[in-house]
Amino acid sequence: MDIPILAGMISTVVFAVSNLPMLRKALRTKDVSSYSLSSIAMINAANAVYSLYVFSLPVGPIWALHTFYVISCAIMLVLCVRTRLARMHQQQADASADDAESVFTDHLDVVGLDTDDARAARAA
Repeated sequence: MDIPILAGMISTVVFAVSNLPMLRKALRTKDVSSYSLSSIAMINAANAVYSLYVFSLPVGPIWALHTFYVISCAIMLVLCVRTRLARMHQQQADASADDAESVFTDHLDVVGLDTDDARAARAA
């Protein structure tokens, strides 16, 4: 076997295995809050452009490594976007609940109850 091909195969395995713990933890915990969405988006864009180069080369270890990177970075991007969307929906739900509560307490003020005074609430 050719030495450069063997070196490529070994480095592909080492690079892929070194990324597996991060990917496994992200998939298991769904916690990607420490990752920058813009950074992961840029990595995916770079992977897409770099794919034009890699897949123009003869089939070899670089194809396997790059395919692994494309898939793992895409998974991280999906997790980051889902986490950010879920957080935005939760914040909107919390804001809606706060608005509903303020409408209720505003109504109590109109009725003449002082919402800051516990005795007024008991008397009502």
